Amino acid sequence: MALLNFGGVEEEVILREEFPLEKARETLKDETIAVIGYGVQGPGQGLNLRDNGFNVIIGQRQGTGSWDKAIEDGWVPGENLFDIETACKKGTIIQYLLSDAAQIALWPTVKPLLTAGKALAFSHGFGVTYSDRTNIIPPADLDVFLVAPKGSGTSLRRMFLAGRGLNSSYAVYQDATGNAKDRAVAYGIGVGSGYLFETTFKKEVFSDLTGERGTLMGAIAGIFEAQYNILREHGHSPSEAFNETVEELTQSLMPLVAENGMDWMYANCSTTAQRGALDWKNKFRDAVKPVFKDLYQSVASGEEAQRSIDSNSQPDYREKLEEELTEIRESEMWKAGKTVRSLRPEREEKKVTV
Repeated sequence: MALLNFGGVEEEVILREEFPLEKARETLKDETIAVIGYGVQGPGQGLNLRDNGFNVIIGQRQGTGSWDKAIEDGWVPGENLFDIETACKKGTIIQYLLSDAAQIALWPTVKPLLTAGKALAFSHGFGVTYSDRTNIIPPADLDVFLVAPKGSGTSLRRMFLAGRGLNSSYAVYQDATGNAKDRAVAYGIGVGSGYLFETTFKKEVFSDLTGERGTLMGAIAGIFEAQYNILREHGHSPSEAFNETVEELTQSLMPLVAENGMDWMYANCSTTAQRGALDWKNKFRDAVKPVFKDLYQSVASGEEAQRSIDSNSQPDYREKLEEELTEIRESEMWKAGKTVRSLRPEREEKKVTV
């Protein structure tokens, strides 16, 4: 492990240089990794593992769009693409990547197939952490670990193809064989992690649910709407309001913040922007901190988990979801966004003459 300094706090992380891909392959050379579910994370993890030379099979329900997508991605039925039950029987590491609701529904089917010495792997601590609500309680004779890429499966795949890595957390919940940590780290390297940092199942799900509802999606979407609506109420055009609210942030500023940090961003903008941003930063922080406090308490108490379970298990969940997404899609702001995106110039290879 490498001991690195994160904002004045030392933390142990695992770098690819100290646990290279060759070591990961050697660690898992006798394993068959069964990726169960080919929806959100399955394609990215499965394809990256396959391209990195691991023995991978996919378990997915036949007759679904995800089954068809797996075939389009080169997985072959009967060879490395199977129904879920068959994949669980064949696999020695069962990566349980179904949605949280589907994990709960399929657990009675999957659990009897998890024989002694196998590893049950997750990319989310939800099912195990909230076992009193999900009934997902792994048998004691299994290794149980977690590798959670900090981003979408699409991002994981895109960054892998670009020769980069998406950072991942890892955790060992149960070590029945004595090799659970090595299996977890090797798996994390195999899916293309930039570096791996240690967590627990509980901390992973608490941070993940807070982030999804907070700055990753919920909070940022709410802030977008608030600023856009204020600008429109004061007579700014949809194009001006959207560009100033979303386009400039996502296309210009955030890539620079990602590369250099927020302090660099402040140092490299106009003095007017500097002063205003620094003055208003603390006002926004103080205004939203109570909301984040309530959010974290709701996650820690299990209220958010129960709300998700209750909602996602409803037979008309998809229909209700589509209604909510349609409302967003058909809002003026995101209609304006669609037009703005269509007007972005295509990337061109330009010859520069000096």
